[in-house]
Amino acid sequence: MAVKPDWLRVKAPQWERVGNVKAVLQDLGLNTVCEEASCPNIGECFNAGTATFLIMGPACTRACPYCDIDFEKKPKALDPTEPLRLAEAVKRMGLNHVVVTSVNRDDLPDGGAHQFKQCIEAIRQASPQTTIEVLIPDLCGNWDALETILAAQPEVLNHNTETVPRLYRRVRPQGDYARTLELLRRTRAVAPSVYTKSGIMAGLGETDAEVRSLMADLRSVDCDILTIGQYLQPTPKHLAVQEFVTPAQFDAWRQTGEGMGFLQVVSSPLTRSSYHAEQVRHLMAQHPRQVQGNRVG
Repeated sequence: MAVKPDWLRVKAPQWERVGNVKAVLQDLGLNTVCEEASCPNIGECFNAGTATFLIMGPACTRACPYCDIDFEKKPKALDPTEPLRLAEAVKRMGLNHVVVTSVNRDDLPDGGAHQFKQCIEAIRQASPQTTIEVLIPDLCGNWDALETILAAQPEVLNHNTETVPRLYRRVRPQGDYARTLELLRRTRAVAPSVYTKSGIMAGLGETDAEVRSLMADLRSVDCDILTIGQYLQPTPKHLAVQEFVTPAQFDAWRQTGEGMGFLQVVSSPLTRSSYHAEQVRHLMAQHPRQVQGNRVG
């Protein structure tokens, strides 16, 4: 395994604040993708009093070879109290912006869309000024399920592209590149007030030209926000890192994306899907959607 370069080193967190966040999560019996997916920014985010909540988990029905979340073919039944517990955590933590993601639940007819809707509605009730970002799976292409989520009017809908089309079979074998683009396209068509977002991992063997082509594909479906970060191998059993991409290359992609018309491109080695996600509130104020349903508290 290649040695991590200096630019991937992270600062040790202040454990007192981290402990406060973990205490809320433990008290309410909630999962975070920060912990389940071994995110390198967990210290920084917990120290800042934020977290990305993971619903319907912690086990996933897909076993993507890059991901550290546990696999189960038949996970536990959904917990009807989860939306209320999640809303209580958002209220206790005083979050201005919250990110809610989930494992893949291909065992459910709607992929868990109703649970997403219930979570959004519960957060709205408990913390009306909090803006809500959902990071959703592809729902196996169930577009009625997508509309169920959009009916709850999250401010941001994120669905990650993960990698370039050529690498899908190896990196995301149960995913489909065209389906991902279609999900983002339909979101824009059905809910034009919602900001759309996607993200990719670098260092899996993609070329610069392939990344730029992917970015153009995302802009062709009017995707607003793009995140690009370095893939890190969670364990020796997972896909190996093919390259540690330099900060200069990440910055070049940022500049390219901004030139293509993305409203925001967050591109750096440590960037993850919800890294500094709260900055979207500033973006929404600067680029308001001229459609009913957009809210910035």
